[in-house]
Amino acid sequence: MAPPPSLHFLHLTIFTFFLLLHHHLLLLTEATQTPDLHPLLSFKTASDTHNKLTTWNSTTHPCTWSGISCLNNRVSRLVLQNLNLSGSILPLTSLTQLRLLSLKRNRFNSPIPSLSNLTSLKLLYLSHNNFSGQFPSSITSLSRLYRLDLSYNNFSGTIPVTVNNLTHLLTLKVDGNQMSGHIPDINLPTLRDFNVSGNRFSGRIPESLSGFNGSAFARNEDLCGAPLQKCKDIATIVSPLNPRNISSAPTVASSPSSKPLPGKPTRKHGAPKLAPVVVIAIIIGDVLVLAVVSLLLYCYFWRNYSSTEGKTKTLRESKSKSNSDSKVLENNAYSSSAYPNGYGKGGMVFFEGAKRFEVEELLRASAEMLGKGGFGTCYKAVLEDGSVVAVKRLKEVHIGGKKEFEQQMEVIGNLRHPNVVSLKAYYFARDEKLLVSDYISNGSLFWLLHGNRGPGRTPLNWTTRLKIATGAAQGVAFIHNSNNKLTHGNIKSTNILVDVAGNAYVADFGLSIFKTRSNGRKSNGYRAPEASPDGRKQTQKSDVYSFGVLLMEILTGKCPTDVDGGGEYGGGSVDLPRWVQSIVREEWTAEVFDLELMRYKDIEEEMVALLKIAMECTVAAPDQRPTMCHVLKMILELHGGDAMSFHGALDSVSESPSISIIT
Repeated sequence: MAPPPSLHFLHLTIFTFFLLLHHHLLLLTEATQTPDLHPLLSFKTASDTHNKLTTWNSTTHPCTWSGISCLNNRVSRLVLQNLNLSGSILPLTSLTQLRLLSLKRNRFNSPIPSLSNLTSLKLLYLSHNNFSGQFPSSITSLSRLYRLDLSYNNFSGTIPVTVNNLTHLLTLKVDGNQMSGHIPDINLPTLRDFNVSGNRFSGRIPESLSGFNGSAFARNEDLCGAPLQKCKDIATIVSPLNPRNISSAPTVASSPSSKPLPGKPTRKHGAPKLAPVVVIAIIIGDVLVLAVVSLLLYCYFWRNYSSTEGKTKTLRESKSKSNSDSKVLENNAYSSSAYPNGYGKGGMVFFEGAKRFEVEELLRASAEMLGKGGFGTCYKAVLEDGSVVAVKRLKEVHIGGKKEFEQQMEVIGNLRHPNVVSLKAYYFARDEKLLVSDYISNGSLFWLLHGNRGPGRTPLNWTTRLKIATGAAQGVAFIHNSNNKLTHGNIKSTNILVDVAGNAYVADFGLSIFKTRSNGRKSNGYRAPEASPDGRKQTQKSDVYSFGVLLMEILTGKCPTDVDGGGEYGGGSVDLPRWVQSIVREEWTAEVFDLELMRYKDIEEEMVALLKIAMECTVAAPDQRPTMCHVLKMILELHGGDAMSFHGALDSVSESPSISIIT
């Protein structure tokens, strides 16, 4: 028997009631778990009059909405640019875990509310709106702020001196507003990007800001001082014959072109004559200054000359300094044992395409020491015909025999790639082993990153760093693809050479099999956890680890063998991957990156992407690391390299003459 219709209707009503109750409870629970939900919906209601934020609704989670990124279920990034938004941003002040807020190119026109709740904020971009009122004083309490861009709005008033509280600030831009008054003495050592142009500022530019380009202060008619025109100082003219005229003396601008005051007689023969004693003192002073300058110039050029003379020797002289038997190389060069079948005169073995010369010509070449490494000393040698080569004199190496050495040189010498230093020739004798390769003129990546960190240093810009990382990845990937057992074995910044165009060349590869236990500890900062301390047992995955450390070095500007661990590690040194992990932890932070990179705009995403690649390369388990081919592919994709360029980079492997020899 069917229930009466009234009872069925009652059941349906009760079911619907509990369903709605359950739905509201779910929304309430979600709102409790996501406290950012209601502020975001309030912001959309007040500001999104054109319904641009179509994914923002109460039925989905805020972390899935467009323009939003979350961390631990809280909004950490809010990027809403060029969406025609307007109204007030007051609801956003409840997003207490916000790290990045970008509202560029909208139509917000009210004063900025207090942002003091946003204590985690690091990046604040509000440019190209119509925000009005005074400089938001609450911003100066955001001690973690790195970038502040308030340009092209309608702000008025002055910049508060409390902006000096922002001790981590890298960018401060208020250009294109209606601000006025004096620019305060802003003393922020980390500040790299500063602009107050297009306002109504007046007075003298503080000395602490005089190092910025003149364009940072342009279109402020009443500003003066470096880097703009000099300020006109007011000086008082006092008659030396009548000191009582001090109070009534007129004032003029201290300019050589100042004209005499009207009504005052001028001397017929110009200015008053100087006393003979004064003239003599001036002459003596000029002579002394000239003598001091001449002495300084003499000392400077003599020091450089002496330094050059000290560095430039012949290879034979360099040999005599490091070895008492100065004639070993010369005697071996002309002994009968130095003429095996197939060898050139003097025992030199040349590879295809290399210019041939005798050992004696190499000995007579002027040689300048470039540096010492784990395998010996490297020299720049200028041959008699003017050609330049790099010569490595192997020391502290363990070589089983001549045949083993020749086989490895054959493998290395036949590798040819635009990002690999080509081995031109080698020489083997009982007491002497020489490797002759291409000379790269601009030095190593190590010097470009760490050399001359003081005043006058030319920073290595982001574009060049990314180009070097790409070239080095292409070189190492080529080495790995030429033979599945061949490794570099000693990847570090001193072995990545760079020419004047920023092209990278991988050097010193394939020599790790000759390492001794004594020289294997010198590159611990790059060594993979599973690699042997003596460096002889290397795999391609350990190369990947070392390359990941190299990428971290490019990004952080820190030398992997000398990283300060700070308080967390007892103040001692710590390896670079571990330091990066300790800084990054749950978020990608600007603290990791080299301060020299912070002056460049719109590169944060690329830097973070490259850091992720570096961290993939340095995972502890070798089988979880990518191959070098995959690393290269990720780097190429990072800066727009397409699949064709990637395959082109690998296709060059198959064209190498080494393939027929190795396989």
